[in-house]
Amino acid sequence: MLTIGAFAKACRLSPKALRLYDELGLLPPARVDPDTGYRYYALAQLERARLVAWLRRLGMPLARIREVCELHAHDPAAAGREIRAHWARVEADTAARRDLAAFLVDHLTATPRKDTTMLELRYSAHSDRGRVRPANQDTAYAGARLLAVADGFGTAGGPASSAAVEALKFLETEEVAAGSVLNLLEDAVRGATEAVHDIAEGTEEVGTTLTALLWTGSRLALVHIGDSRAYLVRGGELFRITHDHTVVQSLLDEGRLTPEEATSHPQPALLLKALTGGAAAGPDLRLHDAHPGDRYLLCSDGLSAVVPDDRIRDLLTASPDPDQAVRSLIGAANDAGGPDNVSCVVADLVEAAGA
Repeated sequence: MLTIGAFAKACRLSPKALRLYDELGLLPPARVDPDTGYRYYALAQLERARLVAWLRRLGMPLARIREVCELHAHDPAAAGREIRAHWARVEADTAARRDLAAFLVDHLTATPRKDTTMLELRYSAHSDRGRVRPANQDTAYAGARLLAVADGFGTAGGPASSAAVEALKFLETEEVAAGSVLNLLEDAVRGATEAVHDIAEGTEEVGTTLTALLWTGSRLALVHIGDSRAYLVRGGELFRITHDHTVVQSLLDEGRLTPEEATSHPQPALLLKALTGGAAAGPDLRLHDAHPGDRYLLCSDGLSAVVPDDRIRDLLTASPDPDQAVRSLIGAANDAGGPDNVSCVVADLVEAAGA
């Protein structure tokens, strides 16, 4: 038997990693001292441990590593095929990340346009009950400055989502400079949180997501909490600019779930953050530079959970005006079964009339 320290050195995995893999059932020790809880490993476990270490160096998620190890135990050739398939996915993902990196470089280094004040939003918003839910608890709003989607949940989810969006509508008429817009948005979200809290009456079982964009005349400010999403179409490519605040997304980030497993997770919409009757949770806040021709989509998970991103991109790029795009997206969600309420806001940045 080897102590955890000696085994860690032999397989080039840290003791911390070995403890995690024990908790996950990926690499349990051969024996655990009943008095001290100290872990001991058998020499025969080194091969599996080294395989785990190599696969981690490839960046393979832990859930996928478990599958490869099980395959390796009785069919090494099948394990090899799985590794080859993983690497093909890595190369495809790398290509997508390269495109995202190019977008981010352009986004962060572009010289601010001197004529962005001559741009305006052309927009459309619609919310649909879907084909299964008895009522619509979503709220979608689009105006000359403010775009917002909220997805309510619980017995008063509809009033909660409506109250959250209503609390932001004063921003339509509030003159604000890009330099102070995030502070203003943060204050507005506090008001939305209080409105939801009043409706929820202190229970976390009632609440809403909230994703909104505010046009300052030169830049767009984003506020986001929950699993509604914001996307940007630029140069024919689709970029998701929000990060889901869900348990599934956190497991993906940690490598404990593969994207394939995430699609069949029994609780895909279990939220880590939302506006509820409980303790306030901080939203994501940031600014985005505006480019003429940019198209933005805000949507509830009634769209993103059933319509793949590539299909969303195709529908957004094929529809010449926002209203047609919104109707095409909602139609696609309902054609996919419409299991949830679905809300979409589509807005284009265009040259202002008379400019």
